Amino acid sequence: MLRLLASVLLLGTTSALPAGAHQIESALTYLEGNLELSSSFSNGEPTQGAVVRLLNPDGTPQRELGSTDASGRLLIDLSDVADGVLDLQVDGGPGHRDYLELPVNSGQVDLDQMVSLPLSLMLVGLLVNVRRRSD
Repeated sequence: MLRLLASVLLLGTTSALPAGAHQIESALTYLEGNLELSSSFSNGEPTQGAVVRLLNPDGTPQRELGSTDASGRLLIDLSDVADGVLDLQVDGGPGHRDYLELPVNSGQVDLDQMVSLPLSLMLVGLLVNVRRRSD
């Protein structure tokens, strides 16, 4: 679902983004067998208190995995999720989101196959929030 939205949004412009917004840049690594998310703003500051969640195929929130600490880090346990491609959102507030596609097999993410989605997808989060508030 997110790939389809990325294609649609790439055809549009990103000039409507708030001027003060910083892109969130996130990375996943395995440290001593634990999956660790590290997230920071494009200016290098850690993304403190960002909510990390799995998304449903339609882009709506599915389950919160936790929040990043003062260093912008969070240990993630995916041992109880079904195999397949998961959509992960790092939500640092309106205009501050990152999206990752995670290929999961037996609770492990294949980091070589992981996809970080374009900055323009942060608009999807804004549109979902606006739609939900107007319902």
